[in-house]
Amino acid sequence: MTRILVTFLLIISFVTSACVVTDETVPDQPLLSVAQPKEPWQIVDASPNVSDGLRVLVLHDMEGLSGQDDWKSFDYPRPEYPHGQELLIADINAVVDGLFAGGATEVHIVDGHGSGNPEPDVLADLLDPRASQVLRDEPFDTYFDMPESSMYDAVAVVGMHAKTGSGGFASHTFTLGIEFQINGYSITETELVGLSWGRAGVPVVFASGDDRLGNDLETMPWIQYVTVKTATSATTAELRPVAEARAALTSGARQAIENLPSAKVMRVSTPVHATLRAVPPASLASLEGFPGVDYRDNSVSFVAADLREAYDGLTAIVQVARTAYPQVMFELLRGKLNAQTTFDEYSTRLMERWLDFESGRWQPPEDVTGPGLREYHGYR
Repeated sequence: MTRILVTFLLIISFVTSACVVTDETVPDQPLLSVAQPKEPWQIVDASPNVSDGLRVLVLHDMEGLSGQDDWKSFDYPRPEYPHGQELLIADINAVVDGLFAGGATEVHIVDGHGSGNPEPDVLADLLDPRASQVLRDEPFDTYFDMPESSMYDAVAVVGMHAKTGSGGFASHTFTLGIEFQINGYSITETELVGLSWGRAGVPVVFASGDDRLGNDLETMPWIQYVTVKTATSATTAELRPVAEARAALTSGARQAIENLPSAKVMRVSTPVHATLRAVPPASLASLEGFPGVDYRDNSVSFVAADLREAYDGLTAIVQVARTAYPQVMFELLRGKLNAQTTFDEYSTRLMERWLDFESGRWQPPEDVTGPGLREYHGYR
């Protein structure tokens, strides 16, 4: 409970802290009272400088793959996950082939999925040798740490999914039961990528996934979009013939690079009005009535000076929304024959943990991971 309370207080501190608005036309007033921008973002021409080569970053997810109609295939470490890896590498290689055919001179691959696999989802030995994976010695956020670099001229996203509430195959935003809204507009992860890279003036030019994501991305009409399956529910899909889908991935990626001069960049309007809405299995109901939190209808809203601050605030609130996940486990345990014994043992263990810590008999284990002990591939 204390840990949750600390998280709540951190969110309140974020929401209520004084923020600086650089626009001199905005009066000196609390940021929460600043009006929401009329448009969620602006669309401007991209101006890539490819005189020294054309570098493309490919960010992949795993829910929008061709040949895939089983959600277990993107969930490590289920038995079906290795098959999902095979589908992933095949889609990535198809896109990489098209990017080079279109004129790319360098292609990097980064993990935007977060399966929980300590190793990259991408099978390195099967990756097109012309491409390389982004690996770092320190943990990094795929969505927001990489756009701080100016080394890329375009971004392609592969295997993506529709946003929460779109009815797509495994549709969600960021994680289970979460919806992100920016300036009043519910966004997909693809749009989040576009807005993040928009800070560096880099366009997202290609995307692939199901038909529902294609509908969601009407906000980005300049991208080359490839539909690899038609969603019939969050767990079922009608698959496009795999050979046909991968041929389309290749031709679409090639067209995306050839059309780079007409690509657009998304730049968020500021100050950013951000909202996180939770749906099952997540919940923000515990924040109702909490002082300093703008809560209504399982949503929390705040205002940030820029997109990075908004993203950091949203991801902090995600941690609160996820505290509802164990409710599913409790429901499961209640149906077991030894449920009461388990709950009694849990209650005892909880009390002992508090008393042992208070008595100095128990300390949290140290984090044994650190720089140099592993390579990080970008999963969140």
